[in-house]
Amino acid sequence: MRRQLKISLFCAALAGGSAVVPVAAQSFPFKPVRFVVPFAPGGGTDIIGRIIAQQLNEELHQPVVVDNRAGAGSALGAEIVARSPADGYTLLFGNISLAFNQALYTALPYDAVRDFSPVTLTSVQPNIVVIFPGVAAQSVADFVALARVKPGQLAYGSAGIGSGTHLAAELLAQSLKITLLHVPYRGTGPALTDTVGGQVQMMVSTFAPALPLVKSGRLRALGVTSAKRASATPEIPTLLEAGVTGYDYSTWYGILAPAHTPRAIIELLHKKTLAALAREDAKRKLEAQGVETTTNTPAEFHAYLKSETRKWVDVVRAAGIPAQ
Repeated sequence: MRRQLKISLFCAALAGGSAVVPVAAQSFPFKPVRFVVPFAPGGGTDIIGRIIAQQLNEELHQPVVVDNRAGAGSALGAEIVARSPADGYTLLFGNISLAFNQALYTALPYDAVRDFSPVTLTSVQPNIVVIFPGVAAQSVADFVALARVKPGQLAYGSAGIGSGTHLAAELLAQSLKITLLHVPYRGTGPALTDTVGGQVQMMVSTFAPALPLVKSGRLRALGVTSAKRASATPEIPTLLEAGVTGYDYSTWYGILAPAHTPRAIIELLHKKTLAALAREDAKRKLEAQGVETTTNTPAEFHAYLKSETRKWVDVVRAAGIPAQ
């Protein structure tokens, strides 16, 4: 495999008018790979990213080191990767927030479509609506009735302004025609902690960090946000089953490298990622978090990212969230 990669890179260089192939590219990977997770430790993206990084360790035969760089709704970590050398040694474990941020920030220091070389989608995950058990609501209908009696008094936590947990809750509030108070945090973990403590009453969270809290009774689940019930929690109804029409939201995750990363390296990373996700250990751990494995080609991921960016620009505008 290493010899094939060397030959491919050499041919690519000749086609581009250069007979010189960087030594680092010839033997990729020969050192640890930095795996930037642009969220705080303990959140859903962090948990899923660490599972995948662990499996990539085995496939690449090099350490894949998780580097949490939270801030600006994942824009801080994304900028770090966009500005890194295009050599395959710095990767972004991004999610749907890449598309959100194009609408939320007027002066992003990178472009989600132009400044990355997508490797593959890795997974999708439905979200779950959870509330503090002290709230007098056993169902979505109960929560809606309470919110209408107390408009703007019930608070929901999020991983930050413009995060998936923010936009998912805003869209839910619009669908239910209720007014809630938004309390942003620096990550999903801190927001869930305050939901458990009752400082905020509700949250739309990714499955990974919320499931243990639901199963232990520290949070109450009202419904999942996907069109069908999640395999990890078949006992929890969908929001559609709870009477919320036209609402279907799932978080997607994927691996991206800086733009202009050599094609041969992207193809190798793609192959190794698919092999990592096919491992039984990876499947078991991801399924336990309510995550469904979903992969595509680098070209397909690029097209998907472009369409998602257009979609969420429209959604953010409709939600009336001011640009940062």
